[in-house]
Amino acid sequence: MVATKVSTEALKPLKKNSRGCVLVVDDDPKILKFIRVGLTLAGYMVITAASGEEALKFLEAEEPDIIVLDIVMPVMDGFEVLRLARAVSGIPVIAVSARASTAKEALHLGASDFLDKPFRSDELVKRIEVALHHRFN
Repeated sequence: MVATKVSTEALKPLKKNSRGCVLVVDDDPKILKFIRVGLTLAGYMVITAASGEEALKFLEAEEPDIIVLDIVMPVMDGFEVLRLARAVSGIPVIAVSARASTAKEALHLGASDFLDKPFRSDELVKRIEVALHHRFN
């Protein structure tokens, strides 16, 4: 598993100096790195999780502002993570998948937006900005 663990104490000062905290969930380490680099360059603090189980732990402990969630993952897929996240939080979720056929169900389960893989980093940043604008305004 590839994950960036950050203590809650370390998050609080960083959140003040960043555009927000993004939890990125994907089982592919290359995709996690691609998204982490792009979002960090755009000014976001990024926490990564390589599984649905890990994502739910971070959601509870770190209180991110938004989640970027891969739908197709082993063991616990993004649909299950989305169901469980919606049971405890109204946090915006941008679902991502190489399978466009998953979009309808992801949105039905409460995703704020859906983005087809592959995508450009700047497109993801724009979607995050819109979702956070709606959340905080």
